Amino acid sequence: MREVIVQIVASGLTIGAMYAVSTIGLSLVYGSLGMLNMAHGAILTFGGYIAYYIGTTLGLPPLLGGLAAVAVGALLGLAVYIVAAQPLLRSRSFETSIFIATIGVGTVLENVMLKLFGAYPLPQPLAVGGDLEIGGVHIPYQNILILAVSLLLMAAVALLLKRTRIGRAVRATAQNREAAQLMGVRVGTVYALVLALSGALAAISGIMISSLTTLSPTMGADPMLKAFIICVVAGLGNIYGAVVSALLLGLLEAIAQYVVGVRFGFATLLVLVIVVLIWRPYGLFGHRQVVRL
Repeated sequence: MREVIVQIVASGLTIGAMYAVSTIGLSLVYGSLGMLNMAHGAILTFGGYIAYYIGTTLGLPPLLGGLAAVAVGALLGLAVYIVAAQPLLRSRSFETSIFIATIGVGTVLENVMLKLFGAYPLPQPLAVGGDLEIGGVHIPYQNILILAVSLLLMAAVALLLKRTRIGRAVRATAQNREAAQLMGVRVGTVYALVLALSGALAAISGIMISSLTTLSPTMGADPMLKAFIICVVAGLGNIYGAVVSALLLGLLEAIAQYVVGVRFGFATLLVLVIVVLIWRPYGLFGHRQVVRL
């Protein structure tokens, strides 16, 4: 029984850590701009493919492939701002318009990947072999690396938001865009930086996920959906709540997969979302908003 618990915890923390990195970017964008970036999954997948191309096709060190993927992810996030978000920002129906626009951007990126790399699954070279034995359970070093990198990234984002001038500008813009502008904050620059950071985090998440599975042009759909579920459970735009929710839901999915089978893991998350929306429509860590007419 002890071995089973260790396996479930190790698997759940790995899954939750991967979800958290992807969810932070999605939640950060919504909290700052009030937009759901539906191209997030495609950027995630593109990052995985860039790492694959650098490490396999060009034969360069895998670490260089990871850095290139982060750079490309940031550029794609910036492109989403320039091409889609910035022109629609002053629109009265911004949330609906940007939702549709980013679906289009994601579809374009998916077809680009299909054209460049084909539809067949590809292995991710940016991975480490071997395992560590804990309590009679062999845990792959790749899982430990994913957890360690995820924790470092979450800590780095927290420090960025709390301790830096850029972070204060992001939080001020998220609280009140007009007031931030009056205080001299360049809101457009903040939005561009947030989307670039979100793209970089998505690319890292894509490398992590593909290192445990395989690469395919549609790989980002499932992580994107689960990241959205975590955002809803935590409360849209709540970054710290999203991290906690991602880790908890990762553990819940691992338990569900062990108890009722792998195919019921995702169904369990959907049931949880329904329960949360009925009980707390604004999320576990969100706050009730009162609108006076």
